[in-house]
Amino acid sequence: MSAAAFTDEEQMAVVMARLLRGLRHVAVGALSPLPASAALLAQALDGQLQVTILGSKRYLKFTDGGRELFDCAAQGRIDAFFLSGVQIDGEANINLVGVGDYAKPDKRFPGSFGSAYLYHLVPKVILFRQEHTPRILVPKVDFVSAAGRSPSNVYRPGGPRHLVTGRAEFAFGERGFSLVSTHGGASAADIEASTGFAFERAAEVPSTPPPGAEELAALRGPVKAAVAEIYPAFASRAFGG
Repeated sequence: MSAAAFTDEEQMAVVMARLLRGLRHVAVGALSPLPASAALLAQALDGQLQVTILGSKRYLKFTDGGRELFDCAAQGRIDAFFLSGVQIDGEANINLVGVGDYAKPDKRFPGSFGSAYLYHLVPKVILFRQEHTPRILVPKVDFVSAAGRSPSNVYRPGGPRHLVTGRAEFAFGERGFSLVSTHGGASAADIEASTGFAFERAAEVPSTPPPGAEELAALRGPVKAAVAEIYPAFASRAFGG
């Protein structure tokens, strides 16, 4: 791999890391190697960021695992968190339960765990999914594991702010998703064709800035070494150099 080349995982990690600038504390759930890479990259570039990663010995200071993470979120001590799903729709609802009819699903998945709780409490939730197809980004999820919106009478300091995929970055606001940029030379028309929900976009959509030399050096050096503690196969596959 040439010095100028980078992997899809590196591009996603860089995009998500840039969204963490200026924050105090980011937490990463279990089975989340890409968010872990992004959080550690952001910390490598800004030593002030506190990073908590479930499943890590080095980056988990809690003594009570997930329950203490939930307490921190309720106290307003976590600024950002990452969520994904087998389906994500245009209202930023995510599905972690299954696809098909709920009583007789075609496929079942591990379940919601604390996603709905953290979705309501953490101020900046970044949705992510490497696959960008209508199979994943659907008009309406088959089951709402965690809702992107809440009624006006529901106390909700947290919620979705961004969606990062292997092909694009979106922002989320009151009008839904809007396309921020596309990765790797994809056009806005390409993104529309591979997205199952409608979204807003400008007449001209920029390309996502590629990873810079400093970002790649950090990813392929200290971040790769740190991620390998939890996800050795991912670290070996995802980072170039």
